[in-house]
Amino acid sequence: MRKKSEKIYIAPWEKAFDKVLTPLEHFIHRQTTSAILLMVCAVAALYLANSRWSETYHHLVELPFVIGFENLILSMSLHHWINDGLMAIFFFVVGLELKREILVGELADPKQALLPIIAAVGGMAVPALIYFGINPSGHTADGWGIPMATDIAFALGTLALLGSRIPKSLLTFLVALAIVDDLGAVIVIALFYTESLDWNALAAVFVLLGALASLNLGGIRQPLPYVLVGALLWGAMLKSGVHATLAGVFLAFSIPMRPKYNPEQFLAHVNTTLTQIREAFNREHNVIKNEEMRTKIEALGEGVHLVQAPAQVLENKMHLPSAYLVIPIFSLANAGIPIEWESFGTSITHPVALGVMAGLILGKLIGVTGFTWVAVKMGLCQLPPELNFKHILGAGLMAGIGFTMSIFIAELGFAHHPEDLLMAKTGILLASLIAGVTGYIWLYLSCSKPSET
Repeated sequence: MRKKSEKIYIAPWEKAFDKVLTPLEHFIHRQTTSAILLMVCAVAALYLANSRWSETYHHLVELPFVIGFENLILSMSLHHWINDGLMAIFFFVVGLELKREILVGELADPKQALLPIIAAVGGMAVPALIYFGINPSGHTADGWGIPMATDIAFALGTLALLGSRIPKSLLTFLVALAIVDDLGAVIVIALFYTESLDWNALAAVFVLLGALASLNLGGIRQPLPYVLVGALLWGAMLKSGVHATLAGVFLAFSIPMRPKYNPEQFLAHVNTTLTQIREAFNREHNVIKNEEMRTKIEALGEGVHLVQAPAQVLENKMHLPSAYLVIPIFSLANAGIPIEWESFGTSITHPVALGVMAGLILGKLIGVTGFTWVAVKMGLCQLPPELNFKHILGAGLMAGIGFTMSIFIAELGFAHHPEDLLMAKTGILLASLIAGVTGYIWLYLSCSKPSET
């Protein structure tokens, strides 16, 4: 209800809903929430895979799912649709984050970017070498890419639990490291986890990539043309043999990063439009009857949209569905591994599981911390003022949380070896748990909470 003296209309239920929805919105946007949801889904998948519903769970995941028309049919299991189709959305968001970081983010300044790049290279090379040292030959050697990846949602979510105990620059360092890590994983998947190539389909891929580049160079800003061409690109890549999810990265890099309005033009546009809105309001105070005023307000809203880069808008819009829908579904479909407690000791000493665990826990720690130490001692770069090597050591431990991308690479590397895939997933889950807990404890004990003034 609105009193005469009030200028803002508040409906009877509005305050009550705001009290509920506002904290909920803040909770949803917190990094810890994404990590918690991912953890809940992983635990749920493990429970289902080891309960009386295990047969139903595995049957549901492998159900055939058909999309298409009479002469154009795509038939895959639900598991493959999630890993090949739904995960393309995740890779699209990863691509948008990569593009932003490279153009205007932490990786845009070469001096500032050098430290996390060196740390990420160490965090990819050492785990791969450790895994390869344990599995030097045979088909098990194909899993060398599994311990290279860091799960940014889990790692940042765990760091966020420490609150003000850690400096913000540590979060920034880990974000930049994980972004470079994701880029490395994308390159590894593209170059080393492609079984065979269909050259006709690959030719179609290059034609569609040219079409996306033409849309960008031609100044097309609406998302629909990119989405349509991107869907065709996904289909062509699926047929080509190159993993289809990489279409999401290529699509992301084609989305324009330049706003239509620069800040000066936008401010001039806002001032002009506000003057016109004020004049229209003076002529007619009833907004519902004032068509001219409504038109100017719509024009102002359009200007607000155009001052933002299309890639930035899409990244903001796609973050929530990627973090709160795609990744949890992926976790539910892929984290369900049967655990035989009688043979658990044998499982974790299996060469694949051992290689993955050693790579993620020791390899990430040695690679991130060691390469950073060498780079600083050689004078190639400097630690940010707030950071010391206790923080870097904690980041190296946290980087060993390799859940999402590690499982994804394991699915590619051991697609035809289910027993080794099971061992790899066992190693990933156990290593991620150990890395997250030890990283949290180390940072909690070594970083004192700032005193309140």
